[in-house]
This record gives sequence, structure tokens and C-alpha cells, in this order.
Amino acid sequence: MTTPTHHPGSLGPGTCPGVTERVPLWVPEFAADPHAVFARLRAYGACAPVELAPGVNATLVTSYRAALEVLHDTETYSKDPRVWQHTLPPDSPIAPMVCWRPNALYNDGPVHARYRQAISDSLSLIEPHELREVTHRAADSLIRGFASHGEADLVAQYAGELPLLVFNAIFGLPDAHGPGMVAAMSKMFDSASPEEVAEAFPVIEWYVTDLVALKKRRRGQDVTSWLLDHPARLTDREVVDQLLTAMSAGYTPMTSLISNALSRMLSDPRYYRTISAGALTASDAIADVLWNDPPMMNFSIHFPRRDVDLHGTWIPAGTPVVISYTAANTCPADLPPGPRADTGAHLSFAAGPHSCPARQPAVLIATAAIDRLTAWLCDIHLAVPYGQLTWRPGPFHRALTALPARFTPIAPDQKGTSPWSTAPQAGASPAGPTAGPTAGPPPGPSSSTPRAATSAARPRASAPPGRPFA
Repeated sequence: MTTPTHHPGSLGPGTCPGVTERVPLWVPEFAADPHAVFARLRAYGACAPVELAPGVNATLVTSYRAALEVLHDTETYSKDPRVWQHTLPPDSPIAPMVCWRPNALYNDGPVHARYRQAISDSLSLIEPHELREVTHRAADSLIRGFASHGEADLVAQYAGELPLLVFNAIFGLPDAHGPGMVAAMSKMFDSASPEEVAEAFPVIEWYVTDLVALKKRRRGQDVTSWLLDHPARLTDREVVDQLLTAMSAGYTPMTSLISNALSRMLSDPRYYRTISAGALTASDAIADVLWNDPPMMNFSIHFPRRDVDLHGTWIPAGTPVVISYTAANTCPADLPPGPRADTGAHLSFAAGPHSCPARQPAVLIATAAIDRLTAWLCDIHLAVPYGQLTWRPGPFHRALTALPARFTPIAPDQKGTSPWSTAPQAGASPAGPTAGPTAGPPPGPSSSTPRAATSAARPRASAPPGRPFA
């Protein structure tokens, strides 16, 4: 890191002379075509001045090499936002995403290492084959809800529900309370105002707090129990915060990874052939998304501990530096042109000590969810051209508002060819081991798989009377 040579008010070398305006990332125009915006931002050099929300300024890193430097340099850059968050407008819609909490995401040094080790060790205990079966059962329960209709919104009725059903199982949430968690999480991430977010988050926290209390009395084979028993000796409050982080940090990216990959597969003939017999697979679509349209376009917020000169751009101490995964992954100056099959080099799960610890489970869940859907609905296709799909505004995510699709309806009486064909087995555990592979069609869900209502009939995201897990 070099000594700053530019005046704090300047944009530094490689920028557009005289340009001091910040580019807003929260407007619909950015959501509609982020790649065009990133192309313009590269005129500023490795970094660009942006606005994350009204009145919230930041420096966006668009260079792959500069991004790696920030992500790995823990001596110069901190992840703790408390030096800055007091400057946020009181009603800022991004406050839940950027303010400090006692978790691995927003701490440094030994505190971060302690939280990170507990999370990583607990996630590593999830058996991949069991996670795949959990995903299959969750997928079957959702497909059963719309398979006979011949059409579905694959965001609201599939990709937006499936991650939470899987989370419910691996975190040990009792099945009967799964729909309530789905409703609360969906409300928080679909909210159009800070008030709605503020209403939904306490409900989620309430569920997780009682889940931890339940697991203290009765352990299980789940992430919550493993966190409680970890040698890091997390307090109950710390366990709650790690679970809240895992759920909130995993929900939108997982939903978007599934839906963004499906949108590619169902609109590109190279992928469409794979639904029955082609050469490209769900894994190819996922790799494409992770390189070119990551579920989180921009995140990994850092704060310089001192004034720095990052690849020619002056950044004052204590101001937010945001990594653009999308811009870095597609940076023409740092990476060769053309398609990239190496899924290990992209930055979509960040890099360095704060990289996502759930990288492998996330890809497994997304792949299993897509394969399951296209196995049951082999002629599924988009109901509108890809260019007519719309995207949710926001500075961080790359998320479709809807993914309308059509397919040949599957009726419950089509034995052997529908998700109804295998009878549920009473008492089966959604996270338990399976009986081994079957030769016929994929197995139906167990009776313990939480059934999620579609977006038209979600339960209310409000705390029910009494304690949910008492």
C-alpha cells in the first residue's frame, strides 16, 4: 500500500477529470443493466465513487486485482462498520445489511477467527449426500404445489422458498414452524420499505432465539446443536447471531443463484437440450452465473484503518470500500476474454479470511434444486423472452422479480412420472440418512419435510402467541 499522493477531494489518476458525481446503485436503471454501469465506472480506474442508497456514499472496487488486495489485506482494511455506521441516515434501507452485529461478518482478528471457526466447523459436519436428499425433498414438496398447473413463477414458488426449507432442516427448526420462518424471511427480503424490514426482522430473531433454547434442552444432528457444542464456547446470544447471519446472508444469494441459473438454462438452446439430452448442465449454468451475474453483485464492505491510495484512488480512513464481485469477475484489464470454466477463481463468494464458508453447500443445493426441477418438468421453458425479465433494484443483489415458466402439467394420478408417485414415509427426518439410490423416478418428500405455501398464501410474518418451541 503506497502513501497517498492525491488530494482527498480528487478522483485520482485514471479517472474522468472534473467528474465528482457519484453513481447511484440503488436506482432501477442500475438493476436493469448493471454491466453497462460497470463499463462506465471503469473510466474512473480501479475504483469509482458510488451511492449505495440516498445519502450513503462509498468507493466501489471494480478491478479484480484491486479487489483481491482489499480482501486479503487485513492490516489496512477492517470489516468493523462501527467507525462509520453512525453517519447513516436514520431510515436508511440498507442499515440491516451494513450495521455491526457480533458475528463473523463484521469483526476482525481473534473475534472474527473465533466466530468463523465455529461456523466453518459446524457447516463441515453436514454430509453432502444428506444435504442433497434434504434439497430433493424440499424441491418435491414445492413442485407438488404447482406441477398440475402447467405454469409457475419460479422465484416466488420455487427458488424463493426452497433455501428456507433446506435451512429449516439443517438448522434443526421443527417442521411445524418452517412456514412461519419462510414467511418472515420472505417478508424481510421482499420488503419495499425500512418499516417492513423492521417489522419482519424481530420475528426471525424471535424464532431463532427459541430454536437455540430448544436445542439447549434437546440436541440434534443439526448446525444449531453443533454450534452450541463447539469448543469456541459461544454464548447463547452469539449462537443466535451466527444463525441469523447464516440465514440472512444465505437466503437472497441462494434464491438468486437458483433463479438466475434457471433463467439462463430455460432461455439458451445449449442448456435447453440438457434438460433431456444436451451437453451443458446445471453446473455450467451456475458457473456462468457466478462469473458473470453473481447473486450478490457488490458487497464485502471494508473500512480503511488509515488514508490509503488504492490503485490510484484516494480513500479516506473509515469510509466504506465495497467490492464489486460482478465488475471484478468481468474486468477486461485483469482477466482474459471469453468463457471461464474455472469456478474456483471468481470472487462471487469473496476471498481471503472473510470468504463465504458455505461455498460448497451453496453450489450443491443450487445444483440439486435445478436438476430436480428439470427432471420432473422436462419441457419447462420461459413464459416470456429473457430480455423481458425484470430485476429488483438494490445496490447489492442481482435478483429477479419473477421467473414465469410454462410446462406440461403433471397430475397426481400419473404414477411413476410425478412428484406424487412415491408415498411419503411417516416419521422420516429431513436431515437423516437415506436408504440409498433408487432406480425409478426421484423419491417423493418425507412427511417431515416442511410444506411451504406459495406466494399467494403465505402465513403472516407475525409472532404467534406463546413460545414456538416450548
